[in-house]
Amino acid sequence: MALTLDELSDRMQRFVERQGWYAPGSSRPQSLRNLAISLSIEAAELLEHVQWEERPRDQDGWREELADVMLYLMQLARLSGVSLEAAVLDKLEKNAGREWE
Repeated sequence: MALTLDELSDRMQRFVERQGWYAPGSSRPQSLRNLAISLSIEAAELLEHVQWEERPRDQDGWREELADVMLYLMQLARLSGVSLEAAVLDKLEKNAGREWE
């Protein structure tokens, strides 16, 4: 079943709400700052999979880390009012007009 980025973001949002992570006093407050830190940590965890190898040996772990990165990115976009679909399309169009050396 293929979903759009906005549909995936909606599913992620419902999950976070069910966990109570947006509630005041949450042990995992989902602020832009905390989510940006979490995104950075998850991106760094990708590096562990290729630290001494050109390709990850643990494909399941690699897949899970990629999903974690995307989930934090979607949540950051949602909380800051950014449509990732529109932002990516805009960036692709901008990059198409650039010269790459």
